[in-house]
Amino acid sequence: MLEKETIEKIADELVAAGASRTPVPRLTTRYPDMTVEDSYAVQNIWSQRMQESGRKLVGRKIGLTSKAMQAATGITEPDYGVIFDNMVLENGCTVQWDAYTHPRIEVELAFVLGKPLSGPNCSIFDVLDATDYVVPALEILDSRIEMEGRTIVDTISDNAAMGAMVVGGRPVKVTDVDLRWVAALLYKNQTIEETGVAAGVLNHPAAGVYWLANKLAAHGTTLEAGEIILAGSFTRPMWVHKGDTVHADYGQLGAVTCRFE
Repeated sequence: MLEKETIEKIADELVAAGASRTPVPRLTTRYPDMTVEDSYAVQNIWSQRMQESGRKLVGRKIGLTSKAMQAATGITEPDYGVIFDNMVLENGCTVQWDAYTHPRIEVELAFVLGKPLSGPNCSIFDVLDATDYVVPALEILDSRIEMEGRTIVDTISDNAAMGAMVVGGRPVKVTDVDLRWVAALLYKNQTIEETGVAAGVLNHPAAGVYWLANKLAAHGTTLEAGEIILAGSFTRPMWVHKGDTVHADYGQLGAVTCRFE
């Protein structure tokens, strides 16, 4: 485990990197003994710094929910980060490309809670009962740590690569659609780039939400009513550049779109 002073130093480096858009060198290069627990400690301090600056925590994101991504990072469970109010963007928005570092797009479902959700024995049925509605979303991945060679330790420290999210389409109750079979077609500049089905997220997109509730319970944290839970991608990350238009077609759940300038 790293010393508290070192964890705070790393968190402050990431705050500065987010402001300057200049990624810091990989943490695993500088701190080879850094653990996953250290990474979440860094993320917690970074989150505190953001809240001290006036940002409001409005939800959580879950990452590494597919077997392929877990195998690529050498970890056997998902990870998570926090969502602040300024990270939630409206459908059809124009996104400033250079406000992010190495932006990429993922296709996801967002669960908006109508009731609190807590572990340690939270189940998929608890998640479905607590969910007010589910809505399509795009996640914009960001990077405050250099990309090449980064590991799960770097990613968790970097708020699980959360940059922003675009919410759109048609909100639905969990009883109105089979969430496992929600599908999406992801386009960039009118060309289809990725397709996916929500069951690719741990066999059910709600599975990551109860995993998160149980994980947070160990730290005495509860998911609150009104929070947005970004449940994990069911497509590979797609790189975007200045001038790109992104469009995700969710069929009966509508579409989400944004443009990078």
